[in-house]
Formats: sequence, C-alpha cells, structure tokens
Amino acid sequence: MKPKNALNKLKPLLHASSFTSEEARLRGVSSSTLAYYVKQHELTRIGHGIYRGANAPVADDFRWEDLIEAMQRVKEGVICLTSALSLYHLTEEMPSQHWIAIRNETVHRAMPSTKVVRMRNLTLGKTSIKIGNVTLPIFDRERTIVDAFRYLGRETALKALKIALTKKGAEKVDIEKIRQYAKKLRIKIEPFLIAMTL
Repeated sequence: MKPKNALNKLKPLLHASSFTSEEARLRGVSSSTLAYYVKQHELTRIGHGIYRGANAPVADDFRWEDLIEAMQRVKEGVICLTSALSLYHLTEEMPSQHWIAIRNETVHRAMPSTKVVRMRNLTLGKTSIKIGNVTLPIFDRERTIVDAFRYLGRETALKALKIALTKKGAEKVDIEKIRQYAKKLRIKIEPFLIAMTL
C-alpha cells in the first residue's frame, strides 16, 4: 500500500485525541505503516499501540491524557474509585495510579500506572464522561461513593460523601440512588447517610 493512500484511510482517526493500532488495522493500515508515519512525523506514538495524528488536538485537561491511554488498553474497563472521585471533584487526592474496574473473569496484563479492580457488577451506575474529545465509561457519582466505602478507607469515603452532599445543580447527588446502590451491592452506609443528612 502506498503511504499516501494509507494516510487517507486514517483520515477519520487523525483528528481524534488518540487512536489504537487495532482501529488503524480495521481500516487496512498495518503497524509497520504506522511506524513509518511516526518516523515521518505524521503521527506521534503516545503509548504501546496508541497513536495520535501530528495535528490532532490534545485533550483539554492534559492531566488525564494517560488515563485516556490506560482506558484504551484495558478491555471494557470503567473508571472507578479514586480516579472517578478526582474527576467528580469529590476528593483532594490526585491519584498516583488510574483506577479502572474490570469484570472478574477479564484477563488483564498489569500496567504500572493502572490499578485494576475486579468487580462483579459493571453495569450498575455506569455512565460516561467526556475528556477533551474522548468519551470514557465511568461509574456515576452515587456508585463511586458507595464503592469508596467498600474498596477505599472509611475516611476517604466519608470525605467524598460530605463533599458530594454540598454540591448543587448538575453535580448534586441523589441520596435515594446511593441507598439503592448500597442495598444492591450489600454495603452498609445508611448510618453515615443519616448522620450527614439530619
């Protein structure tokens, strides 16, 4: 395949903040052709099997560039726990690793920047968030708070709940939804809810 012809095939991907070698392969462009374009400075390799067009926009919030990359490597992953708390501004903690939930049976290769958490239920409270031009799966605020009580320390979970209860408008949490999620996931947080909402 002539390089110029291959670049035309990649055109729809060149304006995304990133794309994978698998996406390129589905358009008939091989890994060796991608490597050629990296040498020609037409593409930037931003991680193993992850590329960006030379003129593609960088995600608006550059802090999350590597989260986008991590999510592209983790099959059917959902942003959870400390990463989700941070994105929702429910913690002052900036995670040193990206927390991503996967199904119990999913095979996953360990990555130093990613903390993978195996969970049974990946659909409850699953929604999406837009970072730059990329839409990523994430648990909603209510599910994230409930999970914090199960997987993170009580102090972190209580702090997140306290901050969440002060939010207004679109960021306001649904207390009834928190109760429903807690019941479904068998996590006892009712005493804390009562204490904070009296």
